[in-house]
Amino acid sequence: MTQPPYTETPLPLTIEQLWVYPIKSCAGVRLAQAELLPSGLLWDRTWMVVDQRGEFLSQRELPRLALVRPRFRLGQLELQAPGMLSLYLALDAAEAPCKVRVWDDELDAYDMGDVAAQWFSDFLLADRPQLGLRLRLVRFDPDCVRPSDVRWTGGIQAPNTFSDGYPLLLLSAAALDELNQRRRLLGQEALGVERFRPNLLLGGLQAHDEDRLAELRFSVAASAGVGTASATSGENAEVWLQPVKPCARCSIPDVDPATGIEQGDAVSTLLHSYRQDRRLLGAVTFGMNAIVRQGAGLTLHEGMPGYGRWGAWQ
Repeated sequence: MTQPPYTETPLPLTIEQLWVYPIKSCAGVRLAQAELLPSGLLWDRTWMVVDQRGEFLSQRELPRLALVRPRFRLGQLELQAPGMLSLYLALDAAEAPCKVRVWDDELDAYDMGDVAAQWFSDFLLADRPQLGLRLRLVRFDPDCVRPSDVRWTGGIQAPNTFSDGYPLLLLSAAALDELNQRRRLLGQEALGVERFRPNLLLGGLQAHDEDRLAELRFSVAASAGVGTASATSGENAEVWLQPVKPCARCSIPDVDPATGIEQGDAVSTLLHSYRQDRRLLGAVTFGMNAIVRQGAGLTLHEGMPGYGRWGAWQ
């Protein structure tokens, strides 16, 4: 692999928190460890709610999606929501093949059946019959290849699933702390990381250092028996992540994950006051999208030390 030139010495960092979001736009699951795939973390954005046309739905249209809380239990994905009996999905279950759309991408998927469709419809549409929607739950087809935008990856083929467009989202804990300091000065309550839905919350960085990182590296001891990377006993295998595009923010951070209610635009307005990004023509950004360059099959864990380097890819 071609190595990029760097202008900075290694910057120590740690993985403070690991998150996956099994169902796109539903609540996340914080994990002590997670397997890394070429498309991101295992089970991240594997399922998705769509309308009758197969178009994906998010908290922008249905903010109560935030109240659907998944958890992994006894080899199944258990879904809980206020006033609903739990719905259990086998991790390997799939029914009829179908076509769905995420932004401009038409993708192969599998419909999860009438029981799952009714569960989501009952919970999400009970107070919104005027929308005239018919909901289905679908699962990503693992044989489908959905590449990230090569204009941002530098031509690198980086697959992802039902995410908005890239395998991983990185955010520094310091960036969240800075936002909350600004909110406190305005008499507003601090926000949790759940509002911003990163996969990796990074410690050891200054606020928004992630904007300038060209790579992150984590060493995994092969002798620990984690992952499936090929390495001889006693050697270290390495995870190599490449940040590629700032994460442009929509209105979802204004949805309270505890109530599923959009609470005005206070979060978006504050971010707009100091996070307009010239790289995206002034769009508000918070966090960095990243691709997996090396280390698929290895396991990341909370507390894992690593380092980043600043510099530009050529």
